[in-house]
Amino acid sequence: MLVKKTSKNQITLPKEVLKQIPETDYFEVKVEDGKIVLIPARVIPAKISIESIREKIKKRGLTKKVIDEAIKWAREKD
Repeated sequence: MLVKKTSKNQITLPKEVLKQIPETDYFEVKVEDGKIVLIPARVIPAKISIESIREKIKKRGLTKKVIDEAIKWAREKD
């Protein structure tokens, strides 16, 4: 599909593309090997997110050590 960039640096995504990702309003944008990549993203207000994450951590009894190890493990996968 061909799309055109406007004078305001905007493009319109074709309906056929959007049908495959319903309810997506935000995208992460990056360039890989000279290609523009759009990744559907979900935006959560920071305050609500932080509070809910802290509550889940507390309910599950996770310690700082366990969380630090999980972060280290996840970063090694890149």
